Amino acid sequence: MPDTGEINTIISTYVIPWGINIFFAIAIFIIGRIVAKMIVRLLKKILHKTGMDDILINFVSSIANTALLLFIIIAALDQLGVDTTSLIALLGAAGLAVGLALQNSLQNFASGVMLIVFRPFKAGDMVEAGGTAGVVESITIFNTILRTGDNREVIVPNGSIYNDNIINYSARDTRRIDMVFGIGYDDDIKQAKEIMQQILDSDERIHKDPAPLVAVAELADSSVNFNVRPWVNTGDYWAVKFDLTEKIKLAFDANNISIPYPQMDLHIDKQE
Repeated sequence: MPDTGEINTIISTYVIPWGINIFFAIAIFIIGRIVAKMIVRLLKKILHKTGMDDILINFVSSIANTALLLFIIIAALDQLGVDTTSLIALLGAAGLAVGLALQNSLQNFASGVMLIVFRPFKAGDMVEAGGTAGVVESITIFNTILRTGDNREVIVPNGSIYNDNIINYSARDTRRIDMVFGIGYDDDIKQAKEIMQQILDSDERIHKDPAPLVAVAELADSSVNFNVRPWVNTGDYWAVKFDLTEKIKLAFDANNISIPYPQMDLHIDKQE
């Protein structure tokens, strides 16, 4: 059995120093966690004051919390005498490998951050983006969820949206309806124009300023084409367009104004 002197030497050489190191490592971890929570809480308050989106605030806070926790763990391990240099290098290599493996996901993430920060559209807007048209249901870090007109849910990667053209039909309070109506060459142009103008003037949903346009736009192969361009509130766009199409067709029928369709005249010469 070791004598008292050897026991005291072991205690003073190994037990006490290790005990102190373990104590300080635990203290570093506990205090560090408390400080990290305070920093994350403060960061959230600052970001909320800037008016940043809640999705981005939560994500940034999560990254900050993870980074602080990693720093605290490395500091605690360093207190225990662990060589953290190799650990940091290992984490760096692992991060690089994960980044290469998740390249598309990281692109979607970066695009999601840009969409949330710059807000080209918001939830409830009618948009055409990423090859899909629909109402924006929600914007997440990696995907944007759209609801189509027939009530389908389409999940579009943010990278596909941000790297392509974005058409936001809800961005403005008013929209112009662009319509084309053709009449036959034998029909009265002035009469047709007056009929369409009267229909536009009688619809209270159509704005007076700017005034709706009715003009001859083209002398086509089989018809004289009119451009009809009224301005309406964005929410009335489709209802007014459908109503005008029906009313103008019925008015043309009632006044014997034809709406021609493409046709070809075939002449056959008889040879004797």
